[in-house]
Amino acid sequence: MASFDLQSKEAINYMKSLVFTVTNDLNYDQRMIRICESLAGAGYRVTLVGRTTPASLPLQPRDFRQKRLGCIFPKGPLFYIEYNVRLFFYLLFAKASVLCAIDLDSILPVLVVSKLRRIKRVYDAHELFCEMQEIVERPRIYRIWKCIEKISVPSFRYGYTVNQPIADEFQKMYNRHYEVIRNMPLLRDLQVPAKPERFILYQGAVNEGRSFDTLIPAMQLVNARLVIAGTGNYMDTVKTLIAQHRLEGKIVLLGNLLPADLRAKTREAYIGVTLFEHKGLSNYYSLANRYFDYLHAGVPQLCVDYPVYHELNKTAPVAVLTEGLSPERIALKLNMLLENDDLYRELQANCLVQRQTLNWQQEEKKLIHFYKQILGS
Repeated sequence: MASFDLQSKEAINYMKSLVFTVTNDLNYDQRMIRICESLAGAGYRVTLVGRTTPASLPLQPRDFRQKRLGCIFPKGPLFYIEYNVRLFFYLLFAKASVLCAIDLDSILPVLVVSKLRRIKRVYDAHELFCEMQEIVERPRIYRIWKCIEKISVPSFRYGYTVNQPIADEFQKMYNRHYEVIRNMPLLRDLQVPAKPERFILYQGAVNEGRSFDTLIPAMQLVNARLVIAGTGNYMDTVKTLIAQHRLEGKIVLLGNLLPADLRAKTREAYIGVTLFEHKGLSNYYSLANRYFDYLHAGVPQLCVDYPVYHELNKTAPVAVLTEGLSPERIALKLNMLLENDDLYRELQANCLVQRQTLNWQQEEKKLIHFYKQILGS
């Protein structure tokens, strides 16, 4: 009888085993940490698979399993090929009842293995991958990724994304219904600290299309420091721009911070920055994680006036929106936030109200319901 119970338990665990695949370092992916912890808390056996780099710190303890795949090639086409091959062989033997690809760069192994093993597959589209600026402006690269998208995405019956405009695009392109599960921080107790220095914070990926080309020169016209917390494919250009405009003493590069350290730094900031160039639908329809991170820290922000942010900011504004992204326009808006104390207090008060409803405790209900629909309670 005891042996039967053990086998039954093992069968149930197998039936509720979820494997998520990303191509980044697991320590810094706040979105996936939240998703995996919520599902693990709901009783699923969760594994998150990512990569390791020479600079990777030891994995932080989590309530779910973590697996890093080492690669010889650090970036570029050879990295993606190598990582996808290694991921294929890992997934082939991993305990899983559902495989979930996070964005397009890990989708092919998930598609092939799920078909070979006849298990369910999910696509988690954080963005319109092929419409990112660094892809859409490179025709050959765009054709390759678009081909991968057309081969793979229609074969995924289940999927979710971060906002309705992106879900509408998938419906239009591939006749696939996507649930909307927004990426919001966990609601935590907050004591807004005193802010003796009114510094401006950019947090997140330092990638092409984030308006660094105009934000950095704008800092010549702003009486505050800019702190950049993150790394990415545009870091060398950012360093060049800082040197070119002689802003070494005014712009601080922190690199990647662990989630707890990043939250602490965000609370200290006076203004947050959420800017995207209007190049590619992914930027135009974006809903950046940092938008909600600033909001939850009680930090007003400067944000692009694109559809999703415009709608969020309509009833109780937490941001100053900007249509133009010239250095002069950015500087004007940042100075407005720095100098207009009444406006600042209004936006900050709205942040403290909005965080009570715009939080992960609300969004995770939709996430758990989504997987219950696939696997049952």
